[in-house]
Amino acid sequence: MARRGTTGRARGAIAALAALPLVLGACGGGSGGGSAEASADTLRVLDYYNSDPNATLWNTAIEACGEQIGMKIDREAVPGETLIQKVLQQSSSKTLPDVLMLDNPDVQQIAESGALAPLDDLGIDSSGVAEGVLKASTYEGKLYALQPVTNTIALFYNKKVLEAAGVTPPTTWDELKAAAATLTVGDQYGFAMSNINTYEGTWQFLPFMWSNGGSETDIDTPETAAALQLVKDLLDAGSLSQSTVTWSQADVADQFAAGNAAMMVNGPWNFGTLDVVEGLEYGIVPIPAPTAGGTVVSPFGGEAWAVPQTGDEEKQKKAAELVQCLNSDENEVTISLGTGTVPTKPELAGQVTSKNPNLQAFADQVPDLRARTGELGPEWPDAATKIYTAVQNALVGGMTPQDALAQAQNG
Repeated sequence: MARRGTTGRARGAIAALAALPLVLGACGGGSGGGSAEASADTLRVLDYYNSDPNATLWNTAIEACGEQIGMKIDREAVPGETLIQKVLQQSSSKTLPDVLMLDNPDVQQIAESGALAPLDDLGIDSSGVAEGVLKASTYEGKLYALQPVTNTIALFYNKKVLEAAGVTPPTTWDELKAAAATLTVGDQYGFAMSNINTYEGTWQFLPFMWSNGGSETDIDTPETAAALQLVKDLLDAGSLSQSTVTWSQADVADQFAAGNAAMMVNGPWNFGTLDVVEGLEYGIVPIPAPTAGGTVVSPFGGEAWAVPQTGDEEKQKKAAELVQCLNSDENEVTISLGTGTVPTKPELAGQVTSKNPNLQAFADQVPDLRARTGELGPEWPDAATKIYTAVQNALVGGMTPQDALAQAQNG
């Protein structure tokens, strides 16, 4: 999911995987990863969907797809933070699964290690999927995973609070600053977002940076400095809490739900938190653009399905059929509606938003979504660290945005 970044432990495991001489084999065990030879009619599947609604929805989809392609399924779901370590262990012991789910920012790094089979070579059809989504799963010109659903972030607003104040949802940076100032009253801040010193902080800053023409390839630019200045201006004006530098996205959602913030940047995974709050009526619009009519460019989260290099060509062909099935139009729509995500094929958006209008602002962004790893590939984590470090130094370290970005980029 978008709300979890690749942890330090996971990055270390990915680095270890890249350095490991990959030993392939068709042998594999059951859900416990044993050494017994797998049945020819069974596909082993590994993912981290171990809690509902994802656990039930994906299990149903995987089993149905297995039946459709004439294969039995042996599925294992592990905690998210242990998935990459599990892949490392299985690669070493020649027990890689036949089908592997990965958090999309991890795909390129795993592909770089040689552990994945190019889907292009297995007859996968990726037509209709948003370009930015495909780019996240592409390494050196080859597609290594296919992602059916995604999520991103937008601007949530309290309908009653904005209406009472005579404020319309902002669409530009200037409107955001004006609206946030008007809505800051007593214990209520006008605006909330996470600027924590983790990948969550980077994730929330990216729409402001990218929409203004900034790039992770070099953050020491006027475009990125202007985006950071916007956040600093909101903080200095008192429209944004000083706690923004320690709040996670979940914390921001709690503040919004409690009435302590009139607007917030967040994602659809918070619907469950917000919808149980009595009397809370909220709307969702895209994050404001730098100027009127500007394009908002946001990052995206979610998971992609890959076929590991097991050495069993026939199994890999069947695994590719399963991946194709999981990315069918029907599954994209069903999973989106069940998990509060949106399809990666823009043409399917209407089938989802007609039943859940709250997803409209997220679905509208899919054609312009940008992969975090699209420019730097496996080097993305270093850039992400530089970005949240600069944000922290500008907001609480007393540095100007320009100096904070220069130090982070060149230090």
